[in-house]
Amino acid sequence: MHREYPDKPVLGVGAVIIREGRILLVRRGSDPGRGVWSVPGGVVELGESLRNAVRREVREECGVEVEVGGLCWVSEIVERDEVGRIRFHYVILDFFADYVSGELRAGSDALEARWVPLRDLRSLQMSKNLVELLRGIGVY
Repeated sequence: MHREYPDKPVLGVGAVIIREGRILLVRRGSDPGRGVWSVPGGVVELGESLRNAVRREVREECGVEVEVGGLCWVSEIVERDEVGRIRFHYVILDFFADYVSGELRAGSDALEARWVPLRDLRSLQMSKNLVELLRGIGVY
């Protein structure tokens, strides 16, 4: 399935990892949202469970292992091009997750990965979905 100009919505997952007053964020390396901050995550692969997809995506984007908890947010991204065709359509399920191990590093999907103090969130250029998620879970 094509992610750009798909024929149906693409299912994605994300991880909300808060540790010692900081949240793990990545600066996206590809569209939609290239260059803005978001929670680590990505597309669920065929035959992969949601929680395994969260673990894999966090490992690939950030180099850390997590224990996946409950669902905390559902959102979608629908982006149209200049003539009105749907360029991207993602349905995203975000899960709480706890850091288990590993040293933080940005993977190939991310321009940067960082533990951001919750008090510093307003200084970042964040995706609209991240702002909504953070408000929804009461940390922004």
